[in-house]
Amino acid sequence: MSKIKPSKGSPYARILGVGGYRPTRVVPNEVILEKIDSSDEWIRSRSGIETRHWAGPDETVAAMSVEAAGKAIADAGIDAEQIGAVVVSTVSHFAQTPAIATEIADKLGTNKAAAFDISAGCAGFGYGLTLAKGMVVEGSAEYVVVIGVERLSDLTDLEDRATAFLFGDGAGAVVVGPSKEPAIGPTVWGSEGDKSQTIKQTVSWDRYRVGDVAELPLDGDGNIKFPAITQEGQAVFRWAVFEMAKVAQQALDAAGISPDDLDVFIPHQANMRIIDSMVKTLKLPERVTVARDIRTTGNTSAASIPLAMERLLATGEAKSGDTALVIGFGAGLVYAATVVTLP
Repeated sequence: MSKIKPSKGSPYARILGVGGYRPTRVVPNEVILEKIDSSDEWIRSRSGIETRHWAGPDETVAAMSVEAAGKAIADAGIDAEQIGAVVVSTVSHFAQTPAIATEIADKLGTNKAAAFDISAGCAGFGYGLTLAKGMVVEGSAEYVVVIGVERLSDLTDLEDRATAFLFGDGAGAVVVGPSKEPAIGPTVWGSEGDKSQTIKQTVSWDRYRVGDVAELPLDGDGNIKFPAITQEGQAVFRWAVFEMAKVAQQALDAAGISPDDLDVFIPHQANMRIIDSMVKTLKLPERVTVARDIRTTGNTSAASIPLAMERLLATGEAKSGDTALVIGFGAGLVYAATVVTLP
């Protein structure tokens, strides 16, 4: 017989609050067109993006995270000292160590909360939400802050016609805490590493060591380029449209609901055409509110779902208690989908 005491957590977990931060600078497509041969009409038709936000020098990964998480904590009606863990999903914090989550936990005013980063690309928020739910139910933390944050403008090649217009910056956060009833469904998640090269960083950091400089990419002026995110657009599009709709349906099935039971659909904001295709494939009723935050925010990777959630609630397009399907997918290739009750 085991001598270990059983864990004593909450029977269920739920999202209690949400917050977001968008950088002050709004960048229209015209700015992107200064470096690539394209048009505003082409960008809008291919992606649905009209504007995006780019962070300034003071709008760091940590600063944006603190702003978003602070709003989520206030929205949840708790004190920062009650936070037991801070989970940050990002691919644009450039220090290998320490995790940026530790700095964020301190600046939020938590009482030595557990803090760590995860790297799961555009599925990162779903991964973090799943971890947070487990901590609350298991009892290792009563309240968990989950943050998706990116400064993808730092990883954008403005001369790459295929990706220059896609990415934006921002932070979105939620507080996950105890619930008396199910409010975060089972997660359907996974990875397809055989497709890992379809979305990737152009150059690995170790190539910048002395001796490897001759192999580094150069810009038109002969200067060494910083690493950027590149992708095989058509391959990613096909995967997202055909495979992620299946994952979304699996998440609905796992939660025991049908499309008719949904109030809101919040997919990763990767591409408007992908969103519209998923809505059609899932046969969502017209009354279901669909997040299309990409139009003015761009693709913010791990931040896109909580930012879209925050905006829908702020504008009244969604309301507290609504049932929402959320799904993230991207580099890896990785994915995560679940059904939640909105805070």
